[in-house]
Amino acid sequence: MTVRKGKSLAVSIQEHMAINVCPGPIRPIRQISAYFPRLSPTSSVSEPLSPTRSSGVPAATSPGSISPIVGAAEEKVGGAKGLLLPGATWGCGASLSAMNSMDTSVEIDSEDSDDSTSLGTLEFDLLYERVTSSLHCTVLRAKGLKPMDFNGLADPYVKLHLLPGACKANKLKTKIVRNTLNPVWNETLTYCGITEEDMYRKTLRVAVCDEDRLTHNEFIGESRVALRRVKPDLNKHFKLCLEHPPPLPSPTAMSSALRGISLYLREWENEQQRSLEERGRLLLCLQFLPPASGGDAEPQPKERGKGGLSVGVKRCAHLAAMDVNGFSDPYVKTYLKPDLQKKSKHKTSVIKKTLNPEFNEEFFYEISFSDLTSKTLEVTVWDYDLGKSNDFIGGVSLGCHSQGESLQHWVDCLKNKGTKVERWHTLTNQLPGSTLQD
Repeated sequence: MTVRKGKSLAVSIQEHMAINVCPGPIRPIRQISAYFPRLSPTSSVSEPLSPTRSSGVPAATSPGSISPIVGAAEEKVGGAKGLLLPGATWGCGASLSAMNSMDTSVEIDSEDSDDSTSLGTLEFDLLYERVTSSLHCTVLRAKGLKPMDFNGLADPYVKLHLLPGACKANKLKTKIVRNTLNPVWNETLTYCGITEEDMYRKTLRVAVCDEDRLTHNEFIGESRVALRRVKPDLNKHFKLCLEHPPPLPSPTAMSSALRGISLYLREWENEQQRSLEERGRLLLCLQFLPPASGGDAEPQPKERGKGGLSVGVKRCAHLAAMDVNGFSDPYVKTYLKPDLQKKSKHKTSVIKKTLNPEFNEEFFYEISFSDLTSKTLEVTVWDYDLGKSNDFIGGVSLGCHSQGESLQHWVDCLKNKGTKVERWHTLTNQLPGSTLQD
């Protein structure tokens, strides 16, 4: 730059961009990789998108009309012409959307450098047993994990979550392997009470984390598997690349209208999840016993001589944690409503400090078959607290006015008299038309 006497100071566009004088906080200088599309390891895109295709705005007709921003970026890296993709021209009209996409990639991946984008791979097996309604995840090994400690190693472990669902209620975790980037677990984690409907609509989130004794545990990477890819009673092997969590859309890449719509949809989705939040699973066994006849070979108990409904509370799985220690003290209550005399309440024993209690208790309601068709069985799960009100965990209602698996279980019980019918039920934090009182 030269300054002559009597003339004002003149700064070229290239020098202005090199000085990088701009209002606001100082932003880091972009690397060459920021100007290329960053694809996921599991992406199946066969050819890269050119800037003119991605922006949706036609480029300038003149081949020499290159945006000054891109020209400055070329000059920063020594005038390399390889910044432009083959067959693409950067026009003035396309520079805004192109830079928006660049800003998005930089903000999403600003914490990643070129040598740390690989987080490692994870191997595990999935097996769904239809008879026992259980999902087995065998975590085998991981390779090439990202170093997280000062010694260049990590203390990795694996966490499992079923989505959608309450994270505390369905979190399973493996053991910790110390000081390694290639851990071997060979550990099987089991989810009970998984129905075929869950296998169609749920997703398994497999996350690898690093354990730190003095600070918070650090996240390494994750993989997500749609359970509909797993066929019943067939073991399926997975070897997946770990990825970062799905990023939130950058405000710089969205207009104000799109950003407002996105926030509204996100709040609506969160509200819907809170209103019908899954709080665990409950295994119930229903059986309608007809009145005993005089020719019965086996004598029945006196209270069951007139017939009625037998309700067996077997067990619960993956209950929501209600206490500060990460567990609950659950027990189950049953009502047969409407109950004007309030004599239909039954309650199981309390099992301390567990999210997977096993009760194996049975209750009997003496009622005729005609009266049973107009009744509703309400089963609720509670957390026992000494000296204060008990916490409601979740519940389910079974009757002719129910829906889904609850209605199907009730109909099967009425059709198959004298036969025990077992089924897993999803506990929700709201019961329609019910006043929850302990």
